[in-house]
Amino acid sequence: MSAISSASKKPAGLINWGNGLTLASAIVIITGLYLAFIFAPPAANLRTPAEQFAQRIMYFHVGAAWVGFFAFFITFISGVLYLSKRTFYWDNLGYASVEIGLTFMTMVLITGSIWAKPTWNTWWTWSPRLTISAIGWLMYIGYLMLRGAMDDPSRRATFAAVYGIVSFISVPINFLAIRWWRDIHPAVVGSSAGEGSGGFDMSADMRTTLLFCVFAFTIFYVTLMYHRLKLGKTMHEIETVKQQILHQ
Repeated sequence: MSAISSASKKPAGLINWGNGLTLASAIVIITGLYLAFIFAPPAANLRTPAEQFAQRIMYFHVGAAWVGFFAFFITFISGVLYLSKRTFYWDNLGYASVEIGLTFMTMVLITGSIWAKPTWNTWWTWSPRLTISAIGWLMYIGYLMLRGAMDDPSRRATFAAVYGIVSFISVPINFLAIRWWRDIHPAVVGSSAGEGSGGFDMSADMRTTLLFCVFAFTIFYVTLMYHRLKLGKTMHEIETVKQQILHQ
């Protein structure tokens, strides 16, 4: 039997948390919506109501970007650990995290475009940050295509681990792009916050809302990961049975 099927164990603490995580996610997401659209004040230096409304997308845009980057970091770590231990759990974790990370990065691209239209008067511009974001998104689409092109579980996991490790280079480059090059995209977090077209300085209430939304999206990521790992384990067990039947 292949090395990937040698271990499908998961930490004991992962059991019986599904309902609690799902409820917690619903509570923090609803609270985040309240903070973003009601509690947080509009940015004072944005002129039109459309700009001020679109600016509120920032709370979800930044939260989704954080989760996307974090998810790809988990895939990077999972790839390293899979190559070291050759156990199914780490392959399953890396695969699940790419799927979830891509979902959030798709949200980043969509919300960014909605925010850009009233601010930049265009849905998209090939600035360094946006170009690297698009390239990184396509790289992780390639991760899924690579997995889909291979039938052998062990070989698929090995190639996916290496690909996930290499692809992670897009994440720090993406984060640093607006600090390395002049970019129309504002730096929301950091010493250069407020610079760039549509940039603004945040009040205390805005910072509180942003940090809470980042927290809420992180809880949502953990919830999705919990359910996706359970699904991945079930799929692995079915695939193992099919392989055993085929080799009888």
